[in-house]
Amino acid sequence: MPAADNTGRGVAERVAKAEEDLKTAAHTLKLGPSCPTATVCFHAQQSAKKYLKAYLVYRGVPVPKSHDIEDLVMRIPTQARPDLTVEEQALLTEYAVGTRYPGWRDVLLREAREAVMLARRVRRRVRSLLPKAVLRRKPNRPRPT
Repeated sequence: MPAADNTGRGVAERVAKAEEDLKTAAHTLKLGPSCPTATVCFHAQQSAKKYLKAYLVYRGVPVPKSHDIEDLVMRIPTQARPDLTVEEQALLTEYAVGTRYPGWRDVLLREAREAVMLARRVRRRVRSLLPKAVLRRKPNRPRPT
């Protein structure tokens, strides 16, 4: 993972990646009963994590290499934290690793929908705290040769 870049570009890149994960989760939900629900939960967690890290980078706070939503939320000033219960934070954290491996529990479609709602809650809060220019900016991407 590249070093933290608290410039507008660095924050915008993280926001763009968070948006990709949320779009993937939301779009996959449209499959209904045949939806790979664990995949939805994984991408919802990734979106929430990337949004939280974008805010930390924006504020110049060191960003740990971690999937732990609770740890990331604790690094954010109390008044800026997203409205997530400790249980919701723990559940999102659980989706980071468990969902990727065989033997993990089944996830109901209802739970996958809730995971996306949690990610959207984080998204709304973080976007309300970031400057508009960062939200509009398209990160520079290298062109394929």
